[in-house]
Amino acid sequence: TGQMKLLIATQNKGKIREFRDMLGADRFEWSDLLQHPDVPPADETGQTFRENACIKARHYALALGMWALADDSGLEVDAIDGNPGVHSARWAEMHNAGKGDVDNNLLLLRQLENVDDPRRTARFVCVLALANPEGQIILTCRDTVEGRILRAPRGTGGFGYDPLFYFDELGCTTAELPPGKKHEISHRGNALRRMRELMDEINLDQR
Repeated sequence: TGQMKLLIATQNKGKIREFRDMLGADRFEWSDLLQHPDVPPADETGQTFRENACIKARHYALALGMWALADDSGLEVDAIDGNPGVHSARWAEMHNAGKGDVDNNLLLLRQLENVDDPRRTARFVCVLALANPEGQIILTCRDTVEGRILRAPRGTGGFGYDPLFYFDELGCTTAELPPGKKHEISHRGNALRRMRELMDEINLDQR
């Protein structure tokens, strides 16, 4: 097929599924990092989501010689100075408090133990970066969604901090949303929709 090859620069199965769902599973010849286990990981040294997204997109585009779309996303909690932020995935590890989603959530709950409900405001941030096979960043976009952090996890869907992230207007956590609804309102869903518009504007899949 004359389809453009596009790498989703992540090993996270949840993210891979969201990218394909949102950008059109039949639109590109998809690849992801699970299919390229031998590629050394990008060194995510950025201080911002945008820097890290660009580092990842550039690194994997050059390593594999194909268009690469990377996301850097995470949770900013106002009561702890916008942390965990770019460290969202490694938050527990950085504090010697275990590793992975469950430990990240437990640590966050401990850190917010004495913070009253009105001050538990937070947002999910997602920045996407698209690099061409030469490693040049062609497009970036950013989106956020506002909520607050509960005192105990709720729901079994999603991944990461989804069970703690509560939407007042919907009366539920991200982990309690059906996937379609999550795409509709989530930071990554919004950013992917914007990225799709930008790709359409430059006729990306015609290249």
